[in-house]
Amino acid sequence: MSPPEIRAALDTSVVMRLLTGQPLDLATVARSYMAETERAGAKIFVSNLVIMEAYFACQHHYGMPKDSILDGLNNLLSLSTFVVHPNLIELLTLPGLASAKPGFLDRLIHAEASTARLPLVTFEKAASRLTHTTILKR
Repeated sequence: MSPPEIRAALDTSVVMRLLTGQPLDLATVARSYMAETERAGAKIFVSNLVIMEAYFACQHHYGMPKDSILDGLNNLLSLSTFVVHPNLIELLTLPGLASAKPGFLDRLIHAEASTARLPLVTFEKAASRLTHTTILKR
């Protein structure tokens, strides 16, 4: 049996409709597309860049609190239809992630570097809590 086809990669605009349900007409179209994809047994890819954009858009355009956004992303992206970075779902379930230092986006960047087997180089002092990270100093 062959693995499911990855049919497409979602843009931030579609993820935002799925997360917020707004505007309703576009959210309905996005949900229909997802249902059709699921019925076909196919998968949809969502990149880390799209997740980052959605995270910021939910905060700055919709005024959503970080913990609500993280819960929404986890609930949405945990669906079997989605293909995401292998560490993303585990990361989204970290206790206290909404107020953690380093924060969600820095941890997502670190996860991507780790997957590529590369150390992360940063000026962010809080990142010293993460493995294989070098903090540049003045």
